[in-house]
Amino acid sequence: MRGMRCPQPAAATGTPAIVASYTGRRYMANAIVHPPDRALVLSCDEKSQIQALDRTQPILPLAPGIPERRTHDYMRHGTTTLFAALDIASGEVIGELHRRHRSSEFLQFLRTIDANVPGDLDVHLVMDNYGTHKTPKVKDWFARHPRFHVHFTPTSASWINQVERWFATLTEKQIRRGTHRSTRQLEQAIRSYLDIYNADPKPFVWSKSADDILASIERFCLRISNSGH
Repeated sequence: MRGMRCPQPAAATGTPAIVASYTGRRYMANAIVHPPDRALVLSCDEKSQIQALDRTQPILPLAPGIPERRTHDYMRHGTTTLFAALDIASGEVIGELHRRHRSSEFLQFLRTIDANVPGDLDVHLVMDNYGTHKTPKVKDWFARHPRFHVHFTPTSASWINQVERWFATLTEKQIRRGTHRSTRQLEQAIRSYLDIYNADPKPFVWSKSADDILASIERFCLRISNSGH
């Protein structure tokens, strides 16, 4: 397993609201920048309500001096949800599609992660605190699987979760320019992209250190704490 041992959380100073969760955020930030030994750090989330869209008229392809042309209107053919976990060390993605987006589907995805990660490794999940991630059944599942460690990202800080960037790449390269006449066709396209991507995965590389990331989060928290909301 590639990565460095994660440093112990350091003491923090600042406003009470920030201090209360600062050490947890420091551990999370260090984990996503320097994956710990004998553990897998997975950036986890759902891309919900992905629409199967088909244009009302056929797309006209590129021609010399003429750009690709397509109608602005479309027909909807249902939706699907992609649950995904990005290994931040290797870039590989565990993905699973479901027609609904509830805690029961999230639990199924957790079982898929558990089955795909070697049993001798701890699993650190970086994800937001959406309601389906913390229902009583989900909490019970985590309690029965102590090798899983959950790190919730701060509110309005989805940029920390690298799988969000991967979702953007999926949208740009596979979904946005495609036409899908059924939900099944859309799901086949997403599975095909997953297979192609995982054949040669590439991890995202942070351009800032964990301390720089935390400083940015602290400035944001101070700004919203003093805004009178």
